[in-house]
Amino acid sequence: MNLLRIVAIALILAGALGLGMGGFSYTTENQAAKLGPLELTVKEEKQVPIPAWLSGGAIALGVVLLLMGNRKR
Repeated sequence: MNLLRIVAIALILAGALGLGMGGFSYTTENQAAKLGPLELTVKEEKQVPIPAWLSGGAIALGVVLLLMGNRKR
């Protein structure tokens, strides 16, 4: 399996994940206040959307790379 085929399959899988999940989230922890021995921390969950056009483009590019790799043989 050559590098081009691996990249193409990775693009297709990443695009499918992007379409299926629609985005991902992560949590940050911030220190809001510190009063002597007491600390107040706040956890925030942030969302990062993945555009459908980007996922579709990754799938299309992966398919094109797979077809181009097979055509050389």
